Amino acid sequence: MYYKLIRKPADGKAVRGKLYWTSHYFNNRTQLLTERLHYICDTLENEDYLVPALIYKIQVSKSPKFQRLLPLLEQVPGRSGIRVHRGTKLEHSKGCILVSPYMEQQIISRWLAEQSAHEETRLEICNQ
Repeated sequence: MYYKLIRKPADGKAVRGKLYWTSHYFNNRTQLLTERLHYICDTLENEDYLVPALIYKIQVSKSPKFQRLLPLLEQVPGRSGIRVHRGTKLEHSKGCILVSPYMEQQIISRWLAEQSAHEETRLEICNQ
């Protein structure tokens, strides 16, 4: 499945974004393939540690630091251990993407189900 994180311009050190699930459909009227974004949740990142805007494969695995299953972004240039996890303050992250505690569980469940079904989960990070 394909997901998109669209970041807004920084507000101080906080970079807010919105995470979407994407679907594509063919519009017969315009004869164009259109991307449809389905909102999932808000995100928060520290401007000093932003993940580069690229497309990443996601794997849900046990985090050595947090000792629980968390989504891991694979092959982040020059970095390792970049995950999506719960947090509400910039101090909760040194490079990871923060979501609410409730949404962390929802995202893990969804991405783990995709992984179990042998579907590839990809996250595209875009700067607005």
